[in-house]
Amino acid sequence: MPDHPLHVHIRELSEGTVRLRGKLAVKDLGLESGDELIHLNHPLEYDLVAERMDEAMLVQGGLKMVLDCECSRCLKPYPYLLDLSHWACHVQLEGEECVTLVGDAVDLTPYILEDIVLAFPQHPLCESKCTGLPSSVKDAGGTMSVDLSPDKKSAGSIWDELDKLKLR
Repeated sequence: MPDHPLHVHIRELSEGTVRLRGKLAVKDLGLESGDELIHLNHPLEYDLVAERMDEAMLVQGGLKMVLDCECSRCLKPYPYLLDLSHWACHVQLEGEECVTLVGDAVDLTPYILEDIVLAFPQHPLCESKCTGLPSSVKDAGGTMSVDLSPDKKSAGSIWDELDKLKLR
């Protein structure tokens, strides 16, 4: 079985710190966004240092990945830099809650995946002041006006019924 770039070998760890640096394709990570507005087209860049701490391992460093997002308000595509520059992970190597080894190595992939997914934008926005879709849309024949704002006072709406309420 070929060595995975996010594996830290225990034998190397016992000799001192271990440095992991490089890029890893999304397909090699097994990462999926689960969000139709977030597209994973760029590799994960990682620069990590692992060190032994008694019965555990401490891994620290940086994780970066560019996400191709679509704004949840206006649907404009834009890049989003996911930057976990102070990422840290504590992995128990001995005792009751120790990690399961892959051969003589610890696989950091599940820890990294969890933190990356948690750092995804919940509602991607191209900018904080995005006003959403324009009120007019151009077609081949010219400009066609489309009112995309909700009409609160349309006939027979719930708002009409609420306006009739007498609270005092």
